Amino acid sequence: MTARYREIEGIARAAQLDIFGAFHPGEGDKSPPGTGTLLLLGPDEPGFWDVITGSPEWGDGRDDPVDRWSARVIGGLADRLGARALFPFGGPPYQPFIHWAKRSGRAWASPVEILVHDRAGLMVSYRGALALPEAIDLPPPPGAPPCATCEGQPCRTACPVGALTPAGYNVPECHRYLTSVADTRCMAEGCDVRTACPLSRRYGRRPGQSAYHMRQFVR
Repeated sequence: MTARYREIEGIARAAQLDIFGAFHPGEGDKSPPGTGTLLLLGPDEPGFWDVITGSPEWGDGRDDPVDRWSARVIGGLADRLGARALFPFGGPPYQPFIHWAKRSGRAWASPVEILVHDRAGLMVSYRGALALPEAIDLPPPPGAPPCATCEGQPCRTACPVGALTPAGYNVPECHRYLTSVADTRCMAEGCDVRTACPLSRRYGRRPGQSAYHMRQFVR
């Protein structure tokens, strides 16, 4: 791992973000022309939610405070590092973050199809990416997906209405359950499937953050 990677990692963590994956793009990766390295950024937990809820974006009463915080902070990192900031929101068209996540070698399709990350588990989210013009040395990815050695794979059976299974995601059934059943654990603490993942439980994401995103989904 080069000093450059460690430098960027440290700068990102100072902003309560972490590098969730990195790779050198090639043809078919749909990265901006001239990109030598693509770095994916996600929340550095625990502590990310405290930063968000203490931010100007959270307190100004406008919509989409998390996305606006991400645009400001990651945009600032890009300016500092001579990179281009890219985001999973603001489209269409949308940047291919799922492809980039799998390409990094640190995220895979889980047994219930949604992405699982080597650190964040099923709680993985990408707040943005940095497209560097230079190809920097990168640490090797971890290799095998964590699900291969996950005892029992509890995500397969965690959904109370069977909306998230190996067959895919039944969005209407999920939404129906969340809007028709009062005081569900999913709404209070986050999706039962995502929280069932052992990696998710070790990640340190606050229940309040998950509850916020569930409310946004229901809206």
